[in-house]
Amino acid sequence: MKTKVVIGFVGTQLDAGDGPGRWERWRPTVSLGLHEDFLVGRMELLVDERRNAKTSRLIREDLAQVSPETDVRIHDTYIANPWDFESVYETLYAFAQGYAFDPDNEDYYVHITTGTHVAQICLFLLTESRHLPGRLLQASPPRKQGVAASVGELSIIDLDLSRYDRLAQRFEGEQQEDRSHLKSGIATRNAAFNRMIEQIETVGSRSVAPILLMGPTGAGKSQLARRLFELKQGRREVTGRFVEVNCATLRGDGAMSALFGHVKGAYTGAAGERAGLLRSADKGLLFLDEIGELGADEQAMLLRALEDKRFLPVGGDREASSDFQLIAGTNRDLGKRVAEGRFRDDLYARLNIWSFHLPGLAERMEDIEPNLDYELERYARDENRRVTFNKEAREVYLAFAMSSDAPWSGNFRDLGASVTRMATLAPAGRINRACVDEEIGRLRRLWRQESEGDALRELLGEAVNDLDLFDRLQLREVIAVCQRCRSLSEAGRQLFAASRSKRASTNDADRLRKYLARYELSWDVIARR
Repeated sequence: MKTKVVIGFVGTQLDAGDGPGRWERWRPTVSLGLHEDFLVGRMELLVDERRNAKTSRLIREDLAQVSPETDVRIHDTYIANPWDFESVYETLYAFAQGYAFDPDNEDYYVHITTGTHVAQICLFLLTESRHLPGRLLQASPPRKQGVAASVGELSIIDLDLSRYDRLAQRFEGEQQEDRSHLKSGIATRNAAFNRMIEQIETVGSRSVAPILLMGPTGAGKSQLARRLFELKQGRREVTGRFVEVNCATLRGDGAMSALFGHVKGAYTGAAGERAGLLRSADKGLLFLDEIGELGADEQAMLLRALEDKRFLPVGGDREASSDFQLIAGTNRDLGKRVAEGRFRDDLYARLNIWSFHLPGLAERMEDIEPNLDYELERYARDENRRVTFNKEAREVYLAFAMSSDAPWSGNFRDLGASVTRMATLAPAGRINRACVDEEIGRLRRLWRQESEGDALRELLGEAVNDLDLFDRLQLREVIAVCQRCRSLSEAGRQLFAASRSKRASTNDADRLRKYLARYELSWDVIARR
């Protein structure tokens, strides 16, 4: 049998008392020696001898009387302020570090009934971290005071939660509910996506560091950020708001003001003070979608706000503060943008502590069916009208949706819009084969138009973002004509047919060549695509 060793404080109030009447009171430290089924071999009692020498002496004498086999050792422990957490923890930590534990031959019990609440918390923390390699021991008084009833009860608290089946099951159940919430209640079947959600749930509950969500447009970054905020709000980890902004909409002088606010008179038209989005997210969560679109000045200010929780409003000379957690979203390769000098490497390093890639719908084909059901439920909730598929229509739609003919370039946005269209047009609340055939044709046309637009991005790369919509649409059509023609001259004749008769020169090929050169393009480059 191993020796039972109890470590604890002498209680300045609960353990105090002298004269014969003390035996009619419940004294927790002395009561440890009265339990026949819990024989203590040694007690390590911490006490300030300068203040409580009489109490510690009486306890030693009384324990020697009721439990002579118990070796009582007194540790003179001086703590200037027993209610100061840092002082108490340092004292107990030093005791634990200097104590010669022998777990092979002794079992240790940390008595948390006596001592200040601060001392009890510190004993708990040191036991949980295994600096005190034992179990917690809680003594409680008897229901009735008296000589025969002064023993009380003992409870041993094992901090290994895996031994508490009901607690473990409850904890696991709550985790599953939280992860389901992050997935909007959708029973996703993709193993990699489910593992990612598990990690995000764990990180969200343990860390306040920035989180970077990467993935294509429509993959669900914004929805996941909001769900994570709701999860943290339910756990009371945040008390502020959820603030969302698409950085692609922040342009020019207004970007700094929108993010960091401005003071009255900061610029022409600044008639009043503006708090800005960062201050609006104080104590809450800020979601910056498309963060790769931020300008260099905004990136520098954001980095300081993340590191110091402070920033300077536009036109101000007094710093503002905001304590927020950041979630950033991007469909860009930020590492590539850093290499191109378009994104700060120090900000990228700060964001990249926790980064997760959200796969597009085409990478999660097995999740199309549960998401289809989710979108139908959402339509019923939003429109107060329940719509269902007939069997044939559902099979045809799913066969198309999970085939290589469906790129789902808009990801879940495309799927949600598709379901909404079919549900709205469904006769008598039933999506039939005709509805599905019409929707499949609509999706094919949509994706064909998008693929033509992708050709422009392949040719120009990131430079396509610098084009006005007018120029982009015109250039896209010119390239489409070029790709259908066998030569530069043929493409020129098609593009300038109407104006040829009105021009002195009919060199359509040269005219087309000069147009393409404005965008650093050539016929040879387009023809190779």
